[in-house]
Amino acid sequence: MAARRRVEAGLPYPLGATWDGKGVNFALFSAHAEKVELCVFDARGRRELERIALPEYTDEVWHGYLADARPGMLYGYRVYGPYDPARGHRFNHHKLLLDPYAKALSGSLRWSDAHYGYRIGSHREDLSFDRRDNAGGMPKCVVVESAFTWGNDQRPSVPWTRTVFYEVHARGFTVAHPAVPHALRGTFAGLATSAVVGYLHDLGVTTLELLPVHAFIDDRRLVEQKLRNYWGYNSIGFFAPEPRYLLGDPNEFKTMVKHLHEAGIEVVLDVVYNHTAEGNHLGPTLSFKGIDNATYYRLAEDPRYYDDMTGTGNTLDVRHPRVLQLVTDSLRYWAEEMHVDGFRFDLAPALARENHGYARDAAFFKALAQDPVLSRVKLISEPWDVGLGGYQLGNFPPGWSEWNGKYRDTVRRFWRGDLGVLPELASRLAGSSDLFEHQGRRPRSSVNFVTVHDGFTLTDLVSYNHKHNEANHEGNRDGADDNLSWNCGAEGATGDDEIVTLRERQKRNYFATLLLSLGVPLILAGDEHGRTQRGNNNAYCQDNEISWVDWSALSPHDLALADFVKTLLRLRGGHPAFERDAFYRGAPIDASGRKDIAWIRPDGAEMENGDWGSDHRTIGFFLGARPMLFVAMNASPDDVTFTLPESHRRISWSLVLDTAIEGGVRRGVPVDAVVEYPMISRSLAVFAGSVR
Repeated sequence: MAARRRVEAGLPYPLGATWDGKGVNFALFSAHAEKVELCVFDARGRRELERIALPEYTDEVWHGYLADARPGMLYGYRVYGPYDPARGHRFNHHKLLLDPYAKALSGSLRWSDAHYGYRIGSHREDLSFDRRDNAGGMPKCVVVESAFTWGNDQRPSVPWTRTVFYEVHARGFTVAHPAVPHALRGTFAGLATSAVVGYLHDLGVTTLELLPVHAFIDDRRLVEQKLRNYWGYNSIGFFAPEPRYLLGDPNEFKTMVKHLHEAGIEVVLDVVYNHTAEGNHLGPTLSFKGIDNATYYRLAEDPRYYDDMTGTGNTLDVRHPRVLQLVTDSLRYWAEEMHVDGFRFDLAPALARENHGYARDAAFFKALAQDPVLSRVKLISEPWDVGLGGYQLGNFPPGWSEWNGKYRDTVRRFWRGDLGVLPELASRLAGSSDLFEHQGRRPRSSVNFVTVHDGFTLTDLVSYNHKHNEANHEGNRDGADDNLSWNCGAEGATGDDEIVTLRERQKRNYFATLLLSLGVPLILAGDEHGRTQRGNNNAYCQDNEISWVDWSALSPHDLALADFVKTLLRLRGGHPAFERDAFYRGAPIDASGRKDIAWIRPDGAEMENGDWGSDHRTIGFFLGARPMLFVAMNASPDDVTFTLPESHRRISWSLVLDTAIEGGVRRGVPVDAVVEYPMISRSLAVFAGSVR
């Protein structure tokens, strides 16, 4: 090893490795450790050069300062303490550990039995102890220089009333993009290219929601099956960008954000603070488990085991102030240092579980609400986890928006042709006030979606009745069984023109419904031009053509659908009915008695109590804000004629779009004087009205 470095006391704050222009301060929290060694590696991360005991322990933080350390230095930790799983302690100094506050990682995890704190194969399982050194197969932490020339970076600060989310996988969106240089495909730099930024701007979305970009690992089982953790919901570092999306410089993420901001596009991160990649009591020891297992994780009544609210084997214990600090420090780092505009929280109820279950006044919510930075960014929850009482849709505090799974399910049921859907459909189209209208919450509380990464793509939703997940090597047992999908008459790809025509119409129906609903719409990337996963509704491990956006050989149908979506986004963005920051009341808005919203029968009359019965599959809604809009929806298998409301008296209507027409768009076409409009089965039409 090299000559020993001189280590000074340093400071217990900030946590992590901090370059101050002269040297580097190292600080690591561990309430139960007995000793902490900083391990320094060569530039390739292969040879351990030195182990330096951190000399000071202040307020449960181990710390030291190296005056001769510089950005780029590779390091890790070895933490000494009791290996006593029966008491919740899993210290094993033979294991190199990642710094929870590392701002960058170098290298990837190479699996072996040495990554486990116990002896794999022992009859005592995790009660045994393993003495092998795992450093050769571990990624290394990198000391970073945080300086970056942002210039005059103007955050778009898109109002909620104009926000349209677009859910994107950082690699999958560009890895097959023909206009992205080969060297940049699959990276943050690829997302920053003019071809991609221009596409997003032209499409009309306002906010990119990136699937997890925090450093994560590929599960050992997946690697052994030659698969990968494609989605990234397996975090191991909450400050470091995932290395596989970088060409080599962590600042590439900042460059991407800067280019997107210049185009007026926000960046929101899908973040996974509910669990880590260390799994259950039989999982590997990579970071938190070996630093202070009893503090970082929620332990069961028997502390050998974990209180698993996430279905992954463990749950971070955000009840502890230091774990809560880890989460809020990470969020603040990405908001301030990386200029991120908001966060979508995976399995968010797990972060708000106090001693007796989910709590709307949990410490996590209080911490964000009072934070001068985090209280001003976009906060979106996935409002469910797998614990008892885990479905909390509508039960998040003011200031939060929530993925509305009931919206998804209701809209799918309606266009599938299910009966008995109309009452709930009306509520979902009108912003779901039944779920969110309390404590001054607004329609922005509802993030509406039909498809997201988890489940069928839109094309697959209208092409498959059943999941086809054989490529995941789990016997097609994984993924949801009930997708509320309908294949329109054939399972999978077909050459039947009638079925293809119906599927294209159904896709237009779904898009039109989503973008004409009150609330905040979310579009799954690639849905606008027919992306398919071949019926796989759980492609979390498919880093290949199954999951990647295919930009090649787009059919005329695909191009027409993309134009249709652009038209809808322009219509939505320019109409005051969708910019309103209040729920509809069904109340008059002017002296004529015209209402902000009215529900209309096919005969043109307003719906009455008896019209909401279970035997109807048609509905219309009339938006009184000018220019007035009337939307007619026919999910029945029969053709239906709609009488346009108030046509005989005060309003002249023109057709804006009809999903039954190839391409769907017919701008400004006047409706015949008979004021009756025939609609074929399973179609939607939109009309603009003006007072005569």
